[in-house]
Amino acid sequence: MSTATPAVGPSAAPVSPAPVSPASGAARARRRRPLSPGRIIAWIVMIVILLVTLFPFYWMLRTALSSNTALATDPTSLLPVDFSLGGFERVFGLQDVETAVSQGGSGASINFWRYLLNSVIVATVITVVQTFSCAMAAYAFSRLRWRGRETVFLIFLGAMMIPQIFTLLPNFILIKNLHLVDTLLGIMLPTLFISPFAIFFLRQFFNNISREVEEAALIDGASKPRVFFTLILPISSAPLATLALLTYMTAWNEYFWSLMVSYTDSSRVLTVALGVFRAQSPQTGTDWAGLMAATLVAAAPMLILFVLFAKRIVNSIGFSGIK
Repeated sequence: MSTATPAVGPSAAPVSPAPVSPASGAARARRRRPLSPGRIIAWIVMIVILLVTLFPFYWMLRTALSSNTALATDPTSLLPVDFSLGGFERVFGLQDVETAVSQGGSGASINFWRYLLNSVIVATVITVVQTFSCAMAAYAFSRLRWRGRETVFLIFLGAMMIPQIFTLLPNFILIKNLHLVDTLLGIMLPTLFISPFAIFFLRQFFNNISREVEEAALIDGASKPRVFFTLILPISSAPLATLALLTYMTAWNEYFWSLMVSYTDSSRVLTVALGVFRAQSPQTGTDWAGLMAATLVAAAPMLILFVLFAKRIVNSIGFSGIK
């Protein structure tokens, strides 16, 4: 038996190894690079910060899922004490008075869905109107040339440094004189149209838009309003969406001004209702399970929005030049 050997001759082409791109080689080098002590310490610090940040939310959930009467028996337990959904049932008004009182609640009726509707209306109207009006103002500061433009813009920037506590009393007197106390419009009016941060945020983005595109539209006969609505706004959809999200979260979480203006269920928003829920606690002690359940329900929409759009917020802020 003989073994055939491949013929070697001039026609046989040498086989050369496939070229390795520098990018793939660098990627493999990064994957194979061992963890240095500095990287290990950085990961440990990040994990600790993450746990410290998330622990209050977990503790709220643990308390909300506990029985209010059993919380005092094991206050340090990391798991729900005598698991119960009674706190959420009291928040949504699903418990009768006798059951609520027996579980440590006040037994008072809570108009949760009315508070939720008020919060949605206030946050939505403020977001839509403020985003649109601030976009027009930012476009005027960025593209239109008029006397005193830089001075007025500096005044707007200066308004960002004024603490809110200084404007509460003048705004309240104005709302009272307009007979808008205890109305949703009274809650919305102080922040309905203008936000210095929103104007600054959008102006930074508008400054990065190529002027040649706008000039080409003007040469074709488009007016400034038409350029703004048909060209600038579509290009700016990403920062506008980010600003709308930030505005919605701010309006949703507003507490002190809403507390000053609203007195009845007709205008009371969800954040103020939490204080009312706390004040309705019986003399035997605070209804911690119900209070934490109400807090989670109020914070849940904002947490979901932030988780879904956190990356877009960071990218838009970085692209707009805000450091």
